[in-house]
Amino acid sequence: MASGRRHDQATALLALPFGLLWAPALGPGGAAAAAGAFLVGGLWLSPDLDLPSRATARWGPLALLWWPYRRLLRHRSLLSHSPLLGSAGRLLWLAALVSGGCLLLAPLGSPTPQQLLTAINDLWQRHPHTGLAVLVAVEASAWLHLLQDGDPMPRTPRLLRGLLRRRRGATGLRRFRSGRRQRPRRRRGAGGS
Repeated sequence: MASGRRHDQATALLALPFGLLWAPALGPGGAAAAAGAFLVGGLWLSPDLDLPSRATARWGPLALLWWPYRRLLRHRSLLSHSPLLGSAGRLLWLAALVSGGCLLLAPLGSPTPQQLLTAINDLWQRHPHTGLAVLVAVEASAWLHLLQDGDPMPRTPRLLRGLLRRRRGATGLRRFRSGRRQRPRRRRGAGGS
């Protein structure tokens, strides 16, 4: 598993080449948007937002907004460290935070969540390919993170782990090939007489 510093270095190193991949199709503006989204995805929307990390610290005082996210998800869970699902969850969390902020600040002249959604939709209609490149860039930066951690798939959920383990009864008795339950052997010197 890579350190936070290694994740940051790899993200910074690969952002420009990733953006340049989009230049033939989207031009310089689209390439810049893709490179910027790759940086934002890797440095501010990292899969490590599910723990106190460098990515969390980058949010400064706004890091408090990610506290419920950290409390709801354990580190490297299916919802934070899996392809597509992890990035989608972080983007939805961010969208919920922005919508909540707009609702709170609407009396002070902030756009309402509906106005913000309409503006995003208009932008998507005018630049769909750039919008797609931005979403792919955020996901690609998450993949870079997951690959650096050594396994692009999260820890298996408890239910799946339970199915993969050797079956044990509720009393801790092991099943042997004969189907009979036997008590596990005690190690020598382990308590008792």
